[in-house]
Amino acid sequence: MARRFSMDRRAYLKTVGAVGAASAIAGCSGGSDSETLVPGTNAAFAPFEFEENGDIVGFDIDLAEEAIDRAGYEAGSWSDLEFGSLIPSLNNGDIDLIAAGMTIEPDRQEQIDFTDPYWESNQSVLVQSDGDFQPEGESDLDGASVGVQGGTTGEGEAERLLEEGVIAEDDLERYPNYVLAVEDLEGGNVDAVIVDQPVAKNFSAERDVSVAFVIETGEQFGMGMRTDDDRLAEINDALAEIREDRTYDELVAEWFE
Repeated sequence: MARRFSMDRRAYLKTVGAVGAASAIAGCSGGSDSETLVPGTNAAFAPFEFEENGDIVGFDIDLAEEAIDRAGYEAGSWSDLEFGSLIPSLNNGDIDLIAAGMTIEPDRQEQIDFTDPYWESNQSVLVQSDGDFQPEGESDLDGASVGVQGGTTGEGEAERLLEEGVIAEDDLERYPNYVLAVEDLEGGNVDAVIVDQPVAKNFSAERDVSVAFVIETGEQFGMGMRTDDDRLAEINDALAEIREDRTYDELVAEWFE
């Protein structure tokens, strides 16, 4: 996979954002620059978020921390939660921001607010690299066992295939995270796994799996915040600044290229 940030790189990004952060603090309605904003994630979605040497790292982690800093806040310690627990934890006040490769979709928008989109993705179908099962399209999944992570858009696509009669309920396996799903794929316990495209690319680079075909979904990722949290506008401004000064491009290069 792409290389991770060094401490020097993190320090550089902090320096790049110093001027923008100062202006954000001046217009901040939520408190002083010492106010803490606690982020939460599900660290099993490399290269967006994952554990490395006991730390939670990844593209989402660096992007969120940079946005929090530029908005004039301090990032608290990351909470690593089950994906399905992220929205309840946010609304309960246990965390203040979700950065977890979460797709902006209507059901979620009824519960939380999202930042402006920061990533676009489709869904990929992973199979064993040298296995006998090499589907070329959705219809080829007929009779196959399919793994997904519960609560994700990958599960949503699998449930659509259920409704269309392509796969059977008994052939759909739901996992708490994609690492377990891909491990079962490698072990031959499922025939395919539906997962977000960049994460599938990461798995295929590190494990004996490959992308059979892509399901075009055109989904967009956003960071989640409570509907009554007026800091959302400041985080959006910070994300826009990160794009404008090309820090975003540097983060993409670090984690995906």
